[in-house]
Amino acid sequence: MEAPPCRQLGELQPEQEHSSSPVVGLSLCDSAPLLWRIQDLKTVRSSGLVGALLGALPRTPRQNIRLGRPLLLLPEEERLLRERHSAAALPARNQDAVGTELQQRYEEEEQRSYEEQSILALEDRRSALLRAMTSSSGSESGVGSDEALQGRLLALGQNFTFPRSALAVQLSTARAGLSHCQEARAFLQADWPIREQDSPRREARYQVFRDLRERGFFLTSAGKFGGDFLVYPGDPLRFHAHFIAVCLTLDESICMLDVLCVARLGSNVKKTVLLCSPAPGGLVHYTSLQWSGMV
Repeated sequence: MEAPPCRQLGELQPEQEHSSSPVVGLSLCDSAPLLWRIQDLKTVRSSGLVGALLGALPRTPRQNIRLGRPLLLLPEEERLLRERHSAAALPARNQDAVGTELQQRYEEEEQRSYEEQSILALEDRRSALLRAMTSSSGSESGVGSDEALQGRLLALGQNFTFPRSALAVQLSTARAGLSHCQEARAFLQADWPIREQDSPRREARYQVFRDLRERGFFLTSAGKFGGDFLVYPGDPLRFHAHFIAVCLTLDESICMLDVLCVARLGSNVKKTVLLCSPAPGGLVHYTSLQWSGMV
């Protein structure tokens, strides 16, 4: 899942990894910033950035209650790290060489699995013939059938062939990288300026995120609650969110019905809705909404 480094972010140099100011290494997947290294996850969490875990745990992959690496950062979290000079893109590896090595390892592992399954299938066939001989020994026609079964048992070791179509294959849950798709790699290289396009909405979100973060709040995505951010008074593992932040520009109009909807939603989930609007001077204006019933 490695990707070419971002042009806005310098490549992570060896001296940066051991500097007094920790620099986290970002890997990109279709322009989404991901953190894979344990130390990077600890670093961003200690600085108040939460992100969202995406990966499956190796021992329990078929569940989505407990997730593992990688950690997906919000665009605002990534921008804040970049402005602090605390993030850099990990150097891109040679995807072609990595892909060839992975393919060779896969073919070797598949051949080893085929040989093991061939032995198991042969033993299973022998066990079936022995059971058939045991069950037919008590019947009147058991002598003739025993001789036939013994002949099949002796010839089994020489004539048995395990078909490859019956091979049980474990499907890989890891992404093979971008070496298999040149179009995806080219699109990824062109995606950074697209993702960095300025827009009033994006700038308002970041100004609100930075201001709340400087005030000591923890923020996560609030897509499930109809807002931009969930605002926590402390670590989300210890506290419930107190606010739903909705980011608006100062000159942006909002329908009264939308205000009523988000206020009612905030009341149902026991949270206060904040309308957040950055001002030109760098200040952010906050307006709290609480549902008090219909008049």
